[in-house]
Amino acid sequence: MTTNILITGASRGIGAAIAEALTGDTTRVVALSSADGDLSDPAAPERLWQASLDRLDGRIDVLINNAGVFEDNALDASDADWLANWDRTMQVNLTASALLCRRAVLHWRDRKAEGRIVNIASRAAHRGDSPAHWHYAASKAGMVAMTKTIARAYARDGILAFAICPGFTMTGMAEDYLASRGGEALLAEIPLGRVAMPGEVGEMARWCALEAPAAMTGAVLDVNGASYVR
Repeated sequence: MTTNILITGASRGIGAAIAEALTGDTTRVVALSSADGDLSDPAAPERLWQASLDRLDGRIDVLINNAGVFEDNALDASDADWLANWDRTMQVNLTASALLCRRAVLHWRDRKAEGRIVNIASRAAHRGDSPAHWHYAASKAGMVAMTKTIARAYARDGILAFAICPGFTMTGMAEDYLASRGGEALLAEIPLGRVAMPGEVGEMARWCALEAPAAMTGAVLDVNGASYVR
């Protein structure tokens, strides 16, 4: 049977690599981008879920939450601006993912079907991030905790959940960050000597979505060149 897959944040970088890795004769992929809906809008996840269901003939087997933002939030910003930036990052990175996870779990429970969730979190979930990115680290830590909770709650129903935590990955966002903060010094902290490539994360997501053994549910997988080991 064909596996129907929904991916968010799939227009470029890691998301595009995941979509490419999962596209094949035995899969049908809906690869969403910001052009399909703005996840900072609390109503967008529901609309995107329903539209994707329609495109996939009423059945989604795998949900991959990759969409996210990585935006500065200066400590000395005004109170209103700091809170607005915090709320936007939480909405896009965590709340929208949670709403889609909830829809997926309800979908599978109603159908008495098995399903898989793959959440793309970050190394920042474990080691934190820069002083301007409290909100980003907190959102990704929340995603990891959510993934573990879903895995524990629904494993007996055949609903599996995995999280992947990339470090720096060669995307436009990471390139800008490295350039602005001294790339050579940051690369020196990565024992592998380079950042991850999007295809490496894409392959990990493909494996979690299609092949990872059920007993692995709840696993959090690192891909950071040994820059942070747990």
